[in-house]
Amino acid sequence: MKDIARELGVSVATVSRALKDSPRISKEQRERVKAFAREHNFYPNAIAESLRQSKMRPSTLIGVIIPQINHYYFSSILAGIEEQANVRGYSVVVAQSGEQYEREVRICESFMHSRVCGVIVSQAKDTKDYEHFQKLLDKNIPLVFYDRICTGINTNRVVVDDYLGAFKAVSYLIETGCKRIAFYGSPMQLEISKNRYNGYRDAILRHGLQVDDSLRYICDCRADAEELTPAVMEREDLPDAFFAVNDDTAIGILYTVKRMGFRVPEDISICGFTNGERAIACEPMLTTVEQRGYMVGEEAVDILVNQVEGHTPMDKVEKKVVRTRLVVRGTTR
Repeated sequence: MKDIARELGVSVATVSRALKDSPRISKEQRERVKAFAREHNFYPNAIAESLRQSKMRPSTLIGVIIPQINHYYFSSILAGIEEQANVRGYSVVVAQSGEQYEREVRICESFMHSRVCGVIVSQAKDTKDYEHFQKLLDKNIPLVFYDRICTGINTNRVVVDDYLGAFKAVSYLIETGCKRIAFYGSPMQLEISKNRYNGYRDAILRHGLQVDDSLRYICDCRADAEELTPAVMEREDLPDAFFAVNDDTAIGILYTVKRMGFRVPEDISICGFTNGERAIACEPMLTTVEQRGYMVGEEAVDILVNQVEGHTPMDKVEKKVVRTRLVVRGTTR
């Protein structure tokens, strides 16, 4: 509306009234404004308008940052957040960082301007500077991390037991006869990557096997798994199992080894980490670690709202761990 007002030499109020057919504006002026708006593809933002007209207080709006909304685990967390927020009488505004630090910073600034009562966030993969998160805390805006936590700030967090989930999964692979297990993980600056690798490593050592660092790869999506796995399977000392940081990566491995002529699980065992819908849409169905994302979302909302409403002191840091469980299917022996 500011752009239209500037181009037509009128006030923003005039543009607003004209677009709403206010009788306070002449018919000619209304038509002039509408014609310009149509010509330049201007359409009112219905969501923004409904928020402006609503009686919702800023203190009941929770900001949520998701790295990738098309990821099953993140979408299941969002479902838990939205449902629990509704139960507690709060609304949610969601933004996707797209795994980009710069966009994450802009989202935090937008949330501050929108006067959200608190923020629930999983940080982007390449986030290494945490000043934008500290600014939220400095303004007394409660902050709760989920999945990918910020180790640079001591604040609220809800995570799954990544270490134990990985430990049990790799232990199962070893107990079913696997000796050389490859690890496909995310960049090691992420706490979840460290925890899952440590679980993988400790399971191998606990069972009297040697850790082979050449079997550890940075690979955390299906496309990268399909590109990397052929070279891994052409090694003379090829692995007999894979433990992947998420289901999409595991499915990329599954697709590739089958295409190369290997049998799953007779030749190669594969275990993922998520238990999303895709885990039962592949052949054979995927053995994986269930993360219980919905519960993670519920816990995050409760921590946040309890601080907003004063039930928990702002200076108290809440840390919740949601238990995982191994779901055994057809990709393991």
